[in-house]
Amino acid sequence: MIEAPALLTIHRKTRRPTAAQIARFKDLPSAFVADAMSGRGCLATPIGPIGGGRDYPCNVVGPALVADNSPADLLATGAALNILQKGDIVVAAFDGYQGCAAAGDLVMGMMKNAGAAGFVTDGPMRDYEGIVAVGLPAYCTGLNANSPYANGPGTVGAGAVVGGVRIETGDLLVCDSNGVVVVPFDKIDAVAEAAHAVKAAEAEFEEQVQSGAQSSFLDLDAMLADGRAVFAD
Repeated sequence: MIEAPALLTIHRKTRRPTAAQIARFKDLPSAFVADAMSGRGCLATPIGPIGGGRDYPCNVVGPALVADNSPADLLATGAALNILQKGDIVVAAFDGYQGCAAAGDLVMGMMKNAGAAGFVTDGPMRDYEGIVAVGLPAYCTGLNANSPYANGPGTVGAGAVVGGVRIETGDLLVCDSNGVVVVPFDKIDAVAEAAHAVKAAEAEFEEQVQSGAQSSFLDLDAMLADGRAVFAD
C-alpha cells in the first residue's frame, strides 16, 4: 500500500543569485541569453506573457522559486506566498494541465504584495483584466476560467520540469515578449559573460544588415571551397 505523502513539503535551504548577478541580465533579451547557452533554455512555445504582453510590460529578470503542484492544484503556489523573498519569480509547475487556471488576479495581487517580481506557469490563468490591473508580469499558456483546488500534495523550494526545461529554485529566469529562458544557477556568471558578447556581435551584425551591406549569414564561397557544400548540377 502506498503511504500518503505530506500535503506540503517545503525546502528552506535554497540557493539564490546575488543582486550583482541579476543586474548583469537586466538589459539582455531572452534570445541573447538562449544564444549564450547554445540556443537552448527557453520554455516551450505555449508559455508566454499573458495576453501576448500587449497591455502592460512583461520584461522581468529574477531568481526562480519553484512551487511544484499536482495537476489542477495550487497548494504549493499558496505556500510560495509565505516564503518568497523580494524579487523572486514564482514558478508554478502545473504538470502541464490545461483544464483550469493555475492562478488568477487575487493570487497575483497577494504575490505582488509579498514582493514577487513575476509569475510563470505551464498552465493557463484567469481573471485577465484583474491581472492587468495588478501589473505583475505573468507568463502562462493562455486563459481558462475554471478554478483549481488547494488539496496537494505539493513541494516548494525544490525543482520541477516546466515547459520541457528543468528549473531549480535559485536558477535565474530571463522573461520578455519572446518567452522565458532558464539560466542554471551554476552557469549564471559564464552565461552572463557569453550573452554580453552575443549582444555586442548582434549589434554589429544588425548595423550591417540595416545598412544593406549584409544579405546572407552564410559564406557560401568558403563552404564550396572546402567541400562543405557542392553544386548538384
